Amino acid sequence: MADSSSADNPLDQLRLSLMQDVLPVGLAVLERARQGGPTKVAEVFSGASADPIADLREEGEPAARTVREQLDQVSPGLGNPVMPVSVSVEEPVASPDERSELIIALQRIEGRLEELSRRLPADS
Repeated sequence: MADSSSADNPLDQLRLSLMQDVLPVGLAVLERARQGGPTKVAEVFSGASADPIADLREEGEPAARTVREQLDQVSPGLGNPVMPVSVSVEEPVASPDERSELIIALQRIEGRLEELSRRLPADS
């Protein structure tokens, strides 16, 4: 069966990648440039880190989260794309023993309710 989820839509995939990968890295680069210019930006690529892009992504994530939340306030799902999910509910199957125990409990409750109604005054 064909599914029209965002995983199948290239535009949704691009937007998700922009929001989760490009935005945090870009914001981290901008903040570094604001703080120390090109030297501060180049610092992360100096070889001290095995994965400078991952470091930038982590560094820019708090600011990116704020931007995504602000975009969601403009239009829900704009900053944090809604991901399709598949939910299924399995009905529990009661065994014959469980059913008979339930019937006994219900009969006991019914008997107590009848007893209670007999003891209550008729005009209440």
